Amino acid sequence: MPEALVFKPVKGYWFTFFTIDELKRSSGCIETTLDLGLSTRVVCVENNRLLLSEGIEVDVRELEPSEHDRVVLLEETGRIYEVVLHTETGFYKLKATGKTTVPTLEINGIHMHRIQDTDPWRDTISKIRVARVTSGLNILDTCMGLGYTAIASLRRGASNIYTFEIDENVVWIAERNPWSRELSSDRIRINIMDVVEGVFSLESEHFHRVIHDPPRFTRSTGNLYSLDFYKELYRVLRHGGILFHYTGEPRRHGAPSILKGIKNRLMEAGFTNVYYDAEAQGFIGFKK
Repeated sequence: MPEALVFKPVKGYWFTFFTIDELKRSSGCIETTLDLGLSTRVVCVENNRLLLSEGIEVDVRELEPSEHDRVVLLEETGRIYEVVLHTETGFYKLKATGKTTVPTLEINGIHMHRIQDTDPWRDTISKIRVARVTSGLNILDTCMGLGYTAIASLRRGASNIYTFEIDENVVWIAERNPWSRELSSDRIRINIMDVVEGVFSLESEHFHRVIHDPPRFTRSTGNLYSLDFYKELYRVLRHGGILFHYTGEPRRHGAPSILKGIKNRLMEAGFTNVYYDAEAQGFIGFKK
């Protein structure tokens, strides 16, 4: 396995439509958030000039996102840009979900977290809850994304967390998301590679919990839903361990048959008492 990634969070101030609208309507000093809801602080606005305590002064209008759900980052160096990335493989965006709610990652128009009637952090906590993540456990998080699963496990007291991310563009976005900062913890190991390949190098029966939250099922992601891969997840899970496999809700077109196939393959791989949890929208499985 290659050397673990050193995660380097970018320092700065984050702005969305919600905070900019508040600042433009303000005169004087107000309490607001400059890190997408992680904390609040008092800032002052005079004639559209935002005055920060560090002596930084900037025109509020320069911080206005070009679209309602985009996030603008003012780095401590003074550089201002939207947290979006255009590449040959697609379009990546840190998507604002509200003034103080956790942002999600959007790739080619597809959200990587549930935001309908919930928010990305509550969505993550529901998965952590059904997986019964507690203090002292070793966790395998198969698909890092913005790292919320790994971070929530860290906050629950997990001893060691292995996570995989195949796309370095996603890491670029995560390093510019204040909610992903804790990925820099020395208890989290980030592997930049396809987990379908990386899982073979993991020690058998090492993990107490496996949380598998893959992209939606497509031709290109099919290996993440394969029997061979499920067998490897079973191999690396300790006896008495728990797997959570996010799938989405079965009402979606074509999902019932897909879910049936997932459950059957999990059972064939060795998992027992496999059942679907409606709140977390995924399967729970056990290794006796």
